Amino acid sequence: MPPEPSNSSGMKTFSIIWAGQIFSLIGSAMSQFALIIWAYQITERATALALVAFFGFAPTVLFSPFAGALVDRWNRKLTMMLSDLATGLVTLVILYLYITGSLQIWHLYVTSAFAGFFQAFQWPAYSATISMLIPKKQYTRASGMMSLAQYGSGILAPILAAALLKPIGISGILIVDLVTLVIAITTLLIVTIPQPERTIEDLEKPNTFWQDSMFGFKYIFQRPSLFWLQMIFFGGNFMATLGGVLVSPLILASTDQNATTLSIVQSAGAIGGVVGSILITIWGGFKKRVDGVLVGWMASGLFGYMLMGTARGLSIVWIITNFLGAAIVPIVNASNQAIWQSKVPPKMQGRVFSVRMMIATLTAPLAMLIAGPLADKVFEPLMRNETSALSQLFGSLVGTGPGTGMSLILVFCGFLMVIIGFIGNFIPNVRDVDTILPDHDAVAAKQ
Repeated sequence: MPPEPSNSSGMKTFSIIWAGQIFSLIGSAMSQFALIIWAYQITERATALALVAFFGFAPTVLFSPFAGALVDRWNRKLTMMLSDLATGLVTLVILYLYITGSLQIWHLYVTSAFAGFFQAFQWPAYSATISMLIPKKQYTRASGMMSLAQYGSGILAPILAAALLKPIGISGILIVDLVTLVIAITTLLIVTIPQPERTIEDLEKPNTFWQDSMFGFKYIFQRPSLFWLQMIFFGGNFMATLGGVLVSPLILASTDQNATTLSIVQSAGAIGGVVGSILITIWGGFKKRVDGVLVGWMASGLFGYMLMGTARGLSIVWIITNFLGAAIVPIVNASNQAIWQSKVPPKMQGRVFSVRMMIATLTAPLAMLIAGPLADKVFEPLMRNETSALSQLFGSLVGTGPGTGMSLILVFCGFLMVIIGFIGNFIPNVRDVDTILPDHDAVAAKQ
């Protein structure tokens, strides 16, 4: 069995990578915010924003098993750098098109798909790297720190982007994004990232690329606890994505495209994410880690979606619910991540984690694809018509007028998220996943 990673040296390396990611995430979030405003201004359709999300996410899901096989074969440090460089290339292309006055909405679809392909490599590479750098007892805290980087950057990014849109414009914001990306790549260059040890069996009987690509499916399907845990995320992510991609157009539609209000609501969510990340980092999570997953899904559906949907255009309610909903997400993700990092051997995590992500998020592209038309063609027209059956039935709950159709979708999605988390408590393979499966280091110690 390989030695447990050194707590001090491993955490130092992880912290350097983590710091670089904070800069990169700030730049990426600023660009995303600016492009959301640009896309909605020229289309005034929720469908356009949902399609950008779809084309960015679908390749990540579809190519995940193949990316995972390569992550376990390739140098993980170079793999992470490759993903960052691809993101930088996409930003350069968008910057060129915008400066020359050629940028169109379909360009965002194409560039998002290109970046999404390389994102399929990034997440399993980062997750497997963390497992090699730090001891098992720090997994939940490390996941909390990664969430802290994500949400911490989100506090500043919308406010900075909204404030800088007039002085430096979208092109200036894209340049800032490129600078922060260079910082992230530099941090990867200066650290040493260990590779997992290869066994004699691995060297004497190497798997084919196809076998490695399918390995994650086999591994998960043979372990019902891990499979059913992913089914919780399979259903929950569909609802969370269906409602989540409509939050920005909902606020813009309800406030006459007020970018300041959108930035404040997004920043409130980011602050909530920071609070949740700090909490899970200090606390370490539930002793029974699956409780953090199931209780978290129910709380997220209630606070992040149902209550936001019933805000009836009140900015203060959007701010509070976005804060509460986002504060719960790091607890859910860190609890789930710690389960998987504890159960799956590090040398297999690239292949298994990529398939894990594919199973959990397979429905998300479909949700992104139908969210816009569902809002634009069905719910919005019906809720703006005070004589429609839907308006008369739910008008007292979400109101009528622009944005209320999307509000009602959020309420429905949140309710179903609560149901999914509740049902998980009655599935023994999910409820007892912490004890049914032994940790990978315990198995290795017996061999």
